[in-house]
Amino acid sequence: MLNTECLLEKSQETFGFRQEVICYLKQLRDTIIQAFEKLEDGKTFERKPWPYHSGGGGGEISVLRGKVFEKAAVNWSGVWGEKFPMNDDEGPFFATGVSLITHMSNPHAPTAHMNVRYIETANRAWFGGGYDLTPMGFPYEEDTLHFHSVARETLDQHGTHLYPLFSQNARDYFYIPHMQIERGVGGIFFDHYNTGDVSHDFSMWKDVGETFTKALMPVLEKRVHQPFSDEEKEVQLKKRGHYVEFNLLYDRGTKFGFQSGGNPEAILCSLPPVVKW
Repeated sequence: MLNTECLLEKSQETFGFRQEVICYLKQLRDTIIQAFEKLEDGKTFERKPWPYHSGGGGGEISVLRGKVFEKAAVNWSGVWGEKFPMNDDEGPFFATGVSLITHMSNPHAPTAHMNVRYIETANRAWFGGGYDLTPMGFPYEEDTLHFHSVARETLDQHGTHLYPLFSQNARDYFYIPHMQIERGVGGIFFDHYNTGDVSHDFSMWKDVGETFTKALMPVLEKRVHQPFSDEEKEVQLKKRGHYVEFNLLYDRGTKFGFQSGGNPEAILCSLPPVVKW
């Protein structure tokens, strides 16, 4: 259901495509938060807005700490500035997106990550995003198959070439060079996506965001109440170390956030609350 703020944004003709994208992202953020809160039972996300001091706009951090989700963060941002912070473009920019991470209390429940973003510069505009799954020492083939089957089914509606491409992108991107291992069991990933057909690209991108809970929630519902030992918890905490290393050393979102002068708390929300090496 669209919230009132989104309806107001879309009803004014002076707002353009950017506002339509922001409206979708805020709705997506709220839908995912509701799904997570249902699984947590009794706990709610704490929301904290932040301003973008290096330009205009800002964002909102939403964090849940409970019994099922040791930590879950679902963040939205919409910022603009005069100097694009990455080396693949330059000049004024606009960037908006939703990014989330789940770190589960139960080591049999995998960590999940999702991001959908839209970026404009003076020269071009593109979509990016995807979602991926990282078991913390206890992979289940049926969970991996379900996660990937939802991704394939979603993307096949927009072109049967997309899933093989985006799945390989994820394998290449979520790779930890100094460990010579993949971060998890993959998923889908794409960046700089612009076919020249904005309607098609926007539709595909929205479907990726909207089907994330379909890919993830059945997996979590199956695993969060599974018995586990202290030894298995230790395995999980040590596996989280690889996750931290990737996010701090290689993740594009982390680099973009810091190089653009973003909110440090929001940028580092992806880190787990407890980790061991």
